[in-house]
Amino acid sequence: MRHLRDVSEKDRQTLRPGTAAPAASRDHGPPTERSSRADIEAFVARAQSTAPAPEGPRGRLMFALDATMSRQPTWDRACRIQAEMFEEAGEIGGLDIQLVYFRGFDECRASKWISNAERLRDVMTGIECRGGLTQIRKVLRRAIDETRRERVQAVVYVGDCMEEDVDALCARAGELGLLKVPVFIFQEGNNGPASAAFSEIARLTGGAHLSFSASAPDELRRLLRAVAVYAAGGRKALADMSARGEKGAQLLIGKMS
Repeated sequence: MRHLRDVSEKDRQTLRPGTAAPAASRDHGPPTERSSRADIEAFVARAQSTAPAPEGPRGRLMFALDATMSRQPTWDRACRIQAEMFEEAGEIGGLDIQLVYFRGFDECRASKWISNAERLRDVMTGIECRGGLTQIRKVLRRAIDETRRERVQAVVYVGDCMEEDVDALCARAGELGLLKVPVFIFQEGNNGPASAAFSEIARLTGGAHLSFSASAPDELRRLLRAVAVYAAGGRKALADMSARGEKGAQLLIGKMS
């Protein structure tokens, strides 16, 4: 796919879509009666009360998924959830998401940064899961490289197992910890070696390791929405979400290192 590219150790290219500013225009209408001072003050007051707040910096969230063959049901679930992540984050300040996935023989790819739920859905639905081994180290390397170019607020990883050298993974997790990028790992099932590795990665980065069950699809949805809010607005936004009684936010706060 043209909008996806390989992830390599030396991948330094920045991919950010630009925007064009609209041209200014003038209204040369007929002269009107002079407004009174009271009318002007009333108009200014109305404008100030209805004007949108200035946009702050958008959060950046790396959304990484294991796309090996066993992950197809979870991939389909994530395709449905991602729109809600944008919706939750949009209420705070907005979110850009980069999709990273691995599958097959040494295949690991990343999308551009995406700010639209429909566009991300189109990218995700065009990808099929294939057999292969995990490549979590490439995901962590990607997160390090992206953060050194421009701040990444959080990394999400969804998977069920780990088939790599755990010390190498922890070394990269330590780098992310120094960069203040938390990794939130959502594990399906209870694979023992994976649980141990995921917990250590979360601890080293200041993130969280949580388990979810395929039989409880709403659980993953709530948790991913909470991470999106954290990426867009930080701990304060997450705390506000928790105060409203959102279970996903409450669980995430309790698990964060």
